[in-house]
Amino acid sequence: MFAGIHACAGGLRDGGRRPGFTLVELLVAIGIISILMALLLPAVQKVHAAADRMVCQSNLRQLGIALHNYHGDRQAFPASGWTMASPRNPAGKYVGWRALLTPYIEQDGVRALYDTSVHWWEEPNLSLSAFKIRVFLCPSTPDRPVVTTAGPKPPRPALTFPLVPAGTDYEAIMGVARSVDPILYATAATNRSAMFRNSVINLNQIYDGASHTILVVECAGRPLIYRGRVARPDLPNDQGICWTDSEGGFSLDGSNQDGSLQGLGPILTPRAINATNENEPYSFHPGGANFLFADGSVRYLRDTIGLLPFAALCTRSAGELVDLSDY
Repeated sequence: MFAGIHACAGGLRDGGRRPGFTLVELLVAIGIISILMALLLPAVQKVHAAADRMVCQSNLRQLGIALHNYHGDRQAFPASGWTMASPRNPAGKYVGWRALLTPYIEQDGVRALYDTSVHWWEEPNLSLSAFKIRVFLCPSTPDRPVVTTAGPKPPRPALTFPLVPAGTDYEAIMGVARSVDPILYATAATNRSAMFRNSVINLNQIYDGASHTILVVECAGRPLIYRGRVARPDLPNDQGICWTDSEGGFSLDGSNQDGSLQGLGPILTPRAINATNENEPYSFHPGGANFLFADGSVRYLRDTIGLLPFAALCTRSAGELVDLSDY
């Protein structure tokens, strides 16, 4: 009888046990999962980077279509920024190309509010700069710091923003600095692209070919300065403050490898792309950047491209020849 009771109790105890992992088994499982994650993470990062690059290219294509529609209406591309009175800028105020382009990127409401009879840093334009326009933003760019003030850049005074301004990662390339090649780029006839300050340039004036002339470059992350991939909040910057900023356009200078020196010309093995966003082409895409050409095409160029070949793509009538298949 007692034997039966013990047998029954033992059976209940055996049947009531829950299967589980030993500590060794658990550590092995965690180790396997960690290895799998380490193997998968680079692949996931590559997919994410490729997706960001595609969105960026789509943004630039939309800007290309908008620029061509503007050109169709006005028989010229917009100036990178206006600083003087002209038939195309009757009030003579500082107005940038992005503000002029808003009706062509489905932002008619923004254009209706933007006032070209005052400077971009005056109301209502200053408050309007807080409106975020997605097509001006590359998804690979890290979050910007909050900007509340900007130093003076005459004739613009020091600014205090009533609302946090929205940034832009795309800028008009105005041409090439003479220091890149003092002989070839000695005059505005050879060192300019198709969108520079107070310009009125049409497709027929792009003698180097629309498919070999860049209009818009990535210059991501401004107004925060980057050198290499290192953010430098200690460095001041008065350009590229927000999308309404008309003063952000620049000419290509070239820089040394870490971006600490610009305007060196062809010495010191200069870099044309991704050394710094201090008024130089710069993106957060690994290995290169996207560029919008005057024919509306968007190309990804590797950041190993030399300064002189890239400079040739930033002018419209200097007569240089570049084989894009090399880059």
